[in-house]
Amino acid sequence: MPRSEPSLAVVIVSYNVRADLERCLDSLADADLPAVTTVAVVDNQSTDGTLEWLRTERPQVLALDAGANVGFARANNLGIRATTSDLVLLLNPDTVVPRDAVRDLVAALHADNGAAAVGPRLVDGDGRPELSFGPMISPWGEFRQRRLVRAYEAGVPAAVARVHAMTQVAGPRDWVSGACLLARRGDLEAVGLLDERYFLYTEDVDLCAAFRSRGRRVLFTPAVTVQHRRGRSGATAPGATERHRRASQLAFYRKHHPAWAPLLAAWLRWRGHDLS
Repeated sequence: MPRSEPSLAVVIVSYNVRADLERCLDSLADADLPAVTTVAVVDNQSTDGTLEWLRTERPQVLALDAGANVGFARANNLGIRATTSDLVLLLNPDTVVPRDAVRDLVAALHADNGAAAVGPRLVDGDGRPELSFGPMISPWGEFRQRRLVRAYEAGVPAAVARVHAMTQVAGPRDWVSGACLLARRGDLEAVGLLDERYFLYTEDVDLCAAFRSRGRRVLFTPAVTVQHRRGRSGATAPGATERHRRASQLAFYRKHHPAWAPLLAAWLRWRGHDLS
């Protein structure tokens, strides 16, 4: 007897990115989605009329008011808890999803019973691949990843070739980007959803670490490509975004590398970062 098609919830967190959100929702409307799919948008108190627009123009979307800017992890958790489905797709509003991408992600996840989550190949608006996965965050891991990304963004030929090669190889990864991450609801609930101590950034790495701590795999599949217009929300408040990024980095080290956390805090203060 054939297995029934899994149900899906797409959870999108929005903060003052109405134009990007509209583009993302348009792509989902044209996508080949499971028959039972709920698209939920959790709005972090946007000031651009996002909620009113959703309720007027997109009544088929489950529009949820977070009540404040509660951060990425907590807002995603609100969306996950407000839905019931076999699978959950965490999706940034600054993404564009090709027609077959979601169904292909679902197929990739269900092909591996030991996998909790899968992420696609992400590319920017010009089709350049993003290094949307990496090693577990650690002093050495961060150094290597940052060095590679900076060289890639600077157009260093060796780095460009390496990133292009890396993003063509499928298989398990320590983490994949939360910009587009498909997970089984059972695995999400088993790890307590996203850790809300992270306001913005690093929550996806922590979530994948939680999956792997239970012996579950996290997969990357280059067979699926999704466009990601990075940093659109953060561009509206770059100073606050950088503070949140550093605060999340420190929270991650306190949780996973407590011996390194005081050294990181001292280094960040020496560099002039506000950790209050």
